[in-house]
Amino acid sequence: MAGPDYGALGATFKIVRLLQVISLLGCIGMAANFISEMVSQDNSPSEELVGTLSVTCIAILYCAITVILHIDNILPYLVNTGVDGLMLIALSVVAIVVGKPLSYLDCQAVGTSSVAESTSQLGSELKDTFNKQGGRVAYSNWIGASKTTCYEMKAIWGLSIALCKTVPPKDMA
Repeated sequence: MAGPDYGALGATFKIVRLLQVISLLGCIGMAANFISEMVSQDNSPSEELVGTLSVTCIAILYCAITVILHIDNILPYLVNTGVDGLMLIALSVVAIVVGKPLSYLDCQAVGTSSVAESTSQLGSELKDTFNKQGGRVAYSNWIGASKTTCYEMKAIWGLSIALCKTVPPKDMA
């Protein structure tokens, strides 16, 4: 990958952005899968998952833009620092909102599920545990529908916490 040679700081910037993109892609994939399952069961997805998907999509777009600007040597580092701070706040909110009910949930104690669990089986489990209020899925009930759902939501929570910890260096000038 070409671009300006800022030495170790420039390499660190690129590596951290790559790690952020990998974590964000994981969050996007899992959150989008959950939303797809909810919609396929004729339910409105939970606000927590829609918010998670929105924030992570914006964050991955921001990562791509900053890497391109860095490679072209036109990245304004002061503005980058401010927007990185805003992304930190948004990802912190995601970690708090997603993690609040998850912190009390023991995935081992949740009902059994297998790796080969189909969407229809998950859908029947969800229909039994959904707390529908105007067709909207209650997030706190949905995360306890199966072990798989619980572990995947904890993965999203863990990745969002990790994303709050990866702030690249700014002083490259």
